[in-house]
Formats: sequence, structure tokens, C-alpha cells
Amino acid sequence: QVQLVDSGGGLVQDGDSLRLSCAASGRSIRSYGMAWFRQAPGKEREFVAGITWSGGTTYNTGRVKGRFIISKDISKNTLYLQMNSLKPEDTAIYYCAANPDGVVRWTLGDYNYWGQGTQVTVSS
Repeated sequence: QVQLVDSGGGLVQDGDSLRLSCAASGRSIRSYGMAWFRQAPGKEREFVAGITWSGGTTYNTGRVKGRFIISKDISKNTLYLQMNSLKPEDTAIYYCAANPDGVVRWTLGDYNYWGQGTQVTVSS
């Protein structure tokens, strides 16, 4: 079992930056595929970025190309999402997720473990 706790969200202005964190406990995330999803009001939860067990990264480039960076610190058992040049359309609840397969998948059902979410609001 892996427990995930998301943090780092907040209210920022257009063009600002934020770094989200996802602290894991219970097991090391070393061998897990990890990802960030987000859900805006009235919309479905969507894939944002993912990182494989070996450090390979994948982004929903149509949404966050060149602005977001996903990373992980195994020593801290923590996943991060650095978000730069934030836009009002980035406003959403952001969730981290983990799957034991070690790969990145875009489908919600492929992830066994979820954080509780952290709210990001970008004002114009």
C-alpha cells in the first residue's frame, strides 16, 4: 500500500509559478509509475504529466507544453510538479497518482493510489 498526500496548491496570478508536492508513505515510489492529473470544475479529470520508475517523463503537451516539469526525489519519497507561466485555464484540483507497473499511463483506472488533491487557482 502507498499513501499519497498532495500539497503546494494556492491562489496565484496569471504568469506566476507554483510547485506541487506529493509525499508518499508506506512503500518507496522507486519502482512506481507516477503521474499528476487535474480536474477543473465541470470537466473530467485529465492527465497532466507522468514519470516512469527509471525517470522517463511524459507530458500532456497540448495543455502544459514547456511550462510544467515533473520530477521525483527518491530519497524523500516525493513527487513534484513545477508549474511555470500559469494561466487561468490551469485552475483545477491537482492529484498525484501511482501505479506499481512502473510505467506512465494516461487512464485514471490504471492507477491504484491517489492523493487527496490540492487546489490551484490562477486569477487573470
